[in-house]
Amino acid sequence: MTATLTRDDAHSHQTVKPPKAERALTAYRPYWAKRFGPAPFLPMSREEMTQLGWDECDIIIVSGDAYVDHPSFGMAVIGRTLEAQGFRVGIIAQPDWNSAEPFKALGRPKLFFGVAAGNMDSMINHYTADRKIRSDDAYTPGGEAGKRPDRATLVYTQRCKEAFKDVPVIIGGIEASLRRIAHYDYWSDKVRRSILVDSKADLLLYGNAERAIIEIAHRLAQRKPIESITDVRGTAFMRKVDDPQLAGWFEIDSSSVDQPGKVDELINPYATTEETGSAQGAACATGDAPKAEEKPIQIVRRTVAKTDARAVTPPRERSVIRLPSFEQVKSDPVLYAHANRVLHLETNPGNARALVQRHGDGPSVRDVWLNPPPIPLSTAEMDHVFDLPYARSPHPRYADEHGRHDGATKIPAWEMIRFSVNIMRGCFGGCTFCSITEHEGRVIQSRSEESILREIEDIRDKVQGFTGVVSDLGGPTANMWHIGCKSKEIEAACRKPSCVYPGICQNLHTDHGPLIQLYRKARALKGVKKILIGSGLRYDLAVESPEYITELVTHHVGGYLKIAPEHTEGGPLSKMMKPGIGTYDRFKQLFEAASAAAGKKQYLIPYFIAAHPGTSDEDMMNLALWLKKNGFRADQVQTFYPSPMATATAMYHSTKNPLKKVTRDSETVDIVKGEKRRRLHKAFLRYHDANNWPLLRQALQDMGRADLIGNGKHHLIPSWQPQTDGSYCSARRTNSTPSVKPSAKASQRPRAGTLLTQHTGLPPREQGQPARGPAKGRRKPG
Repeated sequence: MTATLTRDDAHSHQTVKPPKAERALTAYRPYWAKRFGPAPFLPMSREEMTQLGWDECDIIIVSGDAYVDHPSFGMAVIGRTLEAQGFRVGIIAQPDWNSAEPFKALGRPKLFFGVAAGNMDSMINHYTADRKIRSDDAYTPGGEAGKRPDRATLVYTQRCKEAFKDVPVIIGGIEASLRRIAHYDYWSDKVRRSILVDSKADLLLYGNAERAIIEIAHRLAQRKPIESITDVRGTAFMRKVDDPQLAGWFEIDSSSVDQPGKVDELINPYATTEETGSAQGAACATGDAPKAEEKPIQIVRRTVAKTDARAVTPPRERSVIRLPSFEQVKSDPVLYAHANRVLHLETNPGNARALVQRHGDGPSVRDVWLNPPPIPLSTAEMDHVFDLPYARSPHPRYADEHGRHDGATKIPAWEMIRFSVNIMRGCFGGCTFCSITEHEGRVIQSRSEESILREIEDIRDKVQGFTGVVSDLGGPTANMWHIGCKSKEIEAACRKPSCVYPGICQNLHTDHGPLIQLYRKARALKGVKKILIGSGLRYDLAVESPEYITELVTHHVGGYLKIAPEHTEGGPLSKMMKPGIGTYDRFKQLFEAASAAAGKKQYLIPYFIAAHPGTSDEDMMNLALWLKKNGFRADQVQTFYPSPMATATAMYHSTKNPLKKVTRDSETVDIVKGEKRRRLHKAFLRYHDANNWPLLRQALQDMGRADLIGNGKHHLIPSWQPQTDGSYCSARRTNSTPSVKPSAKASQRPRAGTLLTQHTGLPPREQGQPARGPAKGRRKPG
């Protein structure tokens, strides 16, 4: 039976040992189909299967992205990883979802369907932060929009079930990861059920899923039923509340906040024996008092570690924390914030416990179980994944009439990473608005130097159009490669949401020496003219290594370097878990000094977010004043986008701060909701746009800051108003607020020196203008 403990036990302290190393990715006995060898491209048709000598696929992957056989695309990574285990893997990319027929294109898979929405959540892919429909899709040939449905994971799973009812369906990718429990959905403005419940999939994989998918594939190949697979890390599954397979767990109740414990009755020291007996329902004088059953005293000896806070501490590996149910978090924002906090406290693979959340009531009630996160890949395993035989090109199906992929059928997302190299995974920054933590985790997983150099040589020798310039050596961040905790034991026990906020942890080593050596060896490779760093730089780490800044600025900056202070004011920065603007100033000094020493004129491009939770109107005003003082004019502004399951999204929905203990009367966060206020915050970032001046004038007057309205240099906006059409046409986005008749100037690319801000992960939009010098290098997204 399941033992139930109080929610206080969820925070009891105990010694945490690093988790045992799981089976290596290369330690499995290959499936029999390995005799077929690797395919040039994973097949997308029966004709390709016939050419490979296959009569069926063991696994079919369905994805909302076009198939690009490159390690930056999830379907290619999972497909090639399974192929290396000996499985025959087919791809159904961007199928027509209006019927089940396209899902039968490769026949019935022998083992299972793997379903993912693509490299982006399908709703973020379709809609802007203002809920406007995007006019293009970076993961589709020609950037064409409309090639995937809203909530693609749900739709694809349904069609797979219709096509072959008895075939298991396993969902994964970032959309499934971010929706694995009940989550706030920005587009419907409500809390939705776990995507596992809505999709009725058999199993959900979250995070980078190589370790889990290999284990599951081999078990299914051994004809084990998918219902029996309940012990694989990084998976989620549904079960009945009384499922006997799940017996023997210690259940820690964390389904409420501010719940009082047991209140013992006060003892009246003046009560007589008769009064005490009467209160217990018996008359002591008549001998009716209940008699306690006589039992011998038993002494049970139990070894308790000195660090144990309680006499009874449940083993973490058999502990499951019960979150508030879907019905609770749907109707109670405070409980939603509490559940979000608990989930983020259980993300370290070294000490995370399983989670369970109830959905429904009556006969249909089910529990969604989340096993602890997967054990991060070792360097050798990362090398194995990235050294697989990727074609590093879109599938030939997408080629134009000349057999090329850089014309009308160009896939913008592939074009952006075509000559780049991913050197690591994960991020320990913990920014609350970012989804990397929920998906890839906080533990950095780094490739070896040798593997990275081999990939650069492959790009040089095999990728068409390479001119000697590597566009990026990076990943989620540019400078966390081989950086981590000084101690594996400390790392396994840590429950901090960030290693660099509010300051850099004393246990984090910040040595950039290995990264400097990697840069130097990469530059020295034959045929390589330039190595650029395009990933976002964590500048608060970089200032700890001036030598790294010198190396970066001297050799790897193409005129402009993007960094992301996000704001200048302490209020919003504390809700983002970002360093103060003083750290940016220190980095700027080092950057400019190194640029001057190298004899180069180079510039920083800082990114900012408007309307983030915790941002007041005064905060945005002060940011606008900082921008004007420093001579920045933002060309395109990104407002806060509440992605599912992010900590900042929990703030947005609940007005509570999950970075601290959540109670009914805990801190209330200022939330920027409503079109008018969101427009105002964007207008402050674009203080120089005359279309925004009427809105800003009124706001400044309401705030009592009319002193900032005037025609002097110290004023934020002028008192005069030119004739404008009230529209804004971005040079970077085709779906901005349209103007009636856009001017020629508005349709041009941004001028050198303008500030670009973007956090969607989308590449630049082509506007039909020729690239103009260094401006092209700045147009990569944040």
